[in-house]
Amino acid sequence: LSTGPLCEAVTIMPTGTPVFKLLKVANIPIRKHVESNNASFILKPAVPYLNTVPAGLGYSPATLETLLPEADIQIAHGKMPERILEEVMLDFYNRKFNLLICTTIIESGIDIPTANTIIINRADRLGLAQLHQLRGRVGRSHHQAYAYLIAPPLKVLTPDAAKRLEAIEALEGLGAGFTLATHDLEIRGAGELLGEEQSGQIHAVGFNLYNDLLARAVNSLRDGVEPQLEYALEHGPEVEIGLPALIPEDYMPDIHMRLVHYKRIASAESEGVLQELQVELINRFGLLPTVTQTLFELTQLKLIALTLGIKKIRIDNAGGYLGFGKNATVNPEKILQLVEKEPESFRLDGPFKIRIRWKLATDEERPVAVKNLLDKLI
Repeated sequence: LSTGPLCEAVTIMPTGTPVFKLLKVANIPIRKHVESNNASFILKPAVPYLNTVPAGLGYSPATLETLLPEADIQIAHGKMPERILEEVMLDFYNRKFNLLICTTIIESGIDIPTANTIIINRADRLGLAQLHQLRGRVGRSHHQAYAYLIAPPLKVLTPDAAKRLEAIEALEGLGAGFTLATHDLEIRGAGELLGEEQSGQIHAVGFNLYNDLLARAVNSLRDGVEPQLEYALEHGPEVEIGLPALIPEDYMPDIHMRLVHYKRIASAESEGVLQELQVELINRFGLLPTVTQTLFELTQLKLIALTLGIKKIRIDNAGGYLGFGKNATVNPEKILQLVEKEPESFRLDGPFKIRIRWKLATDEERPVAVKNLLDKLI
């Protein structure tokens, strides 16, 4: 159809599985494909392009019948009446004609074993997943099949279009669909949930962090507050009590399983969920080691601190401090009552900090002492 830099030839392995290989071509003679008894697609990216041709050809679908009297030609696109479109596709399936000029309407759900050739005009305007789906419209039987991708020279392509063509060129083996989808996500980004723009940043920040940022924005909008996107993402209160808190390797040998449970514990949203996790671990792995019990106690303290608006807790056997955020929800009267009743143990240090002085006999008393203190502020 045109002079183009890329074409894709489909060969058949001895097992009958299509294998795709990209070849360089100068001209694509359409006649040799329509002279056979098999059917062919000519695909154009949109309806306005159905009556146009690649640059330099000088003929349109209306003149193809003159140039190719041996070809029976029909057109199919999404703006056609449903009944007429159905008749065209049924006639194509039943081999009443052998050359279909169409849009990407054939992208999915089309299984025509007799179709052995597809020529895709302006492949640079199609997405990576679209190209992968379209090339799968041929090669669905034992016949050798061909898929030609027509695009302008690489020097005039957009960077993303060039990446898409490079990706589909590099991935030609079995199971390429998932890898292509991954490349597509990296090239385009995850995109807006309710908009047309693509973020393009998901690969840079990571999928989990992207979800956290999205969740923060959604929660802010639900609360009727404008999302503060310029501020760093907060991960809850910081609790430091100077005690080891972990899941030991000898308790849970598999590292992947340990990471999964660390995430589950850190993501717990209530004390009830924490208790369920403890019961689950005890049932599966036995009684919790002391350091794992401390991990659950620290997470419980974080949940309580989160409800009070406390940003940081730093405690040792001699004391420490509680640091409050600007949006703390703790009742100021309870703080004043605490300081007045026990002035030797608690004092205010500025508008957002309480200094603590006490003497604990053992390290194991710290989580209990901190919890008792937070319970007084609830």
